[in-house]
Amino acid sequence: MESLQPTNHKKRFLALDVFRGATICMMILVNTPGTGADMYPFLVHADWSGFTLADLVFPSFLFAMGNAMSFSLNKSSVSNKEYFAKVLKRSSIIFLLGFLMYWFPFFHKVNGEWALYPFEETRVMGVLQRIAICYFFVALLIRFLKNKHLIILSIAVLFVYWLVLLFFAGTADFMDMATNAATQFDKWIIGDNHMYKRDALIFDPEGLLSTLPSLVNVIIGYLVGVFVQQKGSSYEGIAKLFLLGFLLIIAALAWDLFFPINKKLWTSSFVLYTCGIDSVLMAMLLYFIEIKKQQKGVYFFQVFGKNPLFIYLFSELFYVILRRISVGDKDAFEFFSEAIIQQIFPGSFGAFLVAVLFMLLCWSIGWILDKRKIYIKI
Repeated sequence: MESLQPTNHKKRFLALDVFRGATICMMILVNTPGTGADMYPFLVHADWSGFTLADLVFPSFLFAMGNAMSFSLNKSSVSNKEYFAKVLKRSSIIFLLGFLMYWFPFFHKVNGEWALYPFEETRVMGVLQRIAICYFFVALLIRFLKNKHLIILSIAVLFVYWLVLLFFAGTADFMDMATNAATQFDKWIIGDNHMYKRDALIFDPEGLLSTLPSLVNVIIGYLVGVFVQQKGSSYEGIAKLFLLGFLLIIAALAWDLFFPINKKLWTSSFVLYTCGIDSVLMAMLLYFIEIKKQQKGVYFFQVFGKNPLFIYLFSELFYVILRRISVGDKDAFEFFSEAIIQQIFPGSFGAFLVAVLFMLLCWSIGWILDKRKIYIKI
């Protein structure tokens, strides 16, 4: 793979657009389950170590972002200064949007009076912030490093992260949620008030230190994107991608015995496992869409893939707005979920149906934008 470089005349692969769109679709489904009943377990993140379908979604988006970077970042078309300015601007905007999203709606009531939500209590890291950091550093790495060096660096990062967690934990259990090295580092750099809180526990699943191994998801996605440009339309290329995926999965399961697969800590075994699954899924999409030309129904996912960040941001902000609107003793989202949907479809199916309806609403916004040829780029 190290001998491959992005071509100047790049064929557009529909399979990559579908993959990216499917990740956005799943992100919305996972993030917006209806209230009043438990969601299906496979659409809920694992409490700690372990793996569910929901845990695959975010790393798949990073993988898809790496795919896209292999097409969008031309190494020779601009100077280093112009390249750096473009990357810095885009990363900064994405990070700021993520921060503002957590600060939104900016005001809250204190003793019946509206007051600005304190900046010193606003979460700093998050999904978009991790995306921004990954984009920034991987964009610089692929600018100056050859592919073989990216592979070596990725291996080094995964092992270094393992060793840091292993030897710098606050207790004998290096995987403990409260005392692991990643949490201690985040508390030191970011501070308790700017971290994610669940009940009395302070732990950020998108923390700063655990962002380090997530760079590898983007790097592998980039390398797969480069490979797809060269070999993605051939049976041989698809077979090699299948093989890569299975080898990564096997390596991850072996590493899991010593360094458990864990999304919240973004363990090295988790990186290999998700990249392995993503490689297999990509190979399957290439086979059916690019080789067999079975493209019926793919437009649904293309809509998500054409405005991915905007649709994701809309879904998060609209969800927050619904949770702020009071309807009796419930918020608007709870009222719709519990007073309407749960009365007709009780249980997990009702919770799932709410997520599906919310996802379809977001899709309709994307569809309107696509019909008007509006593509919002950052």
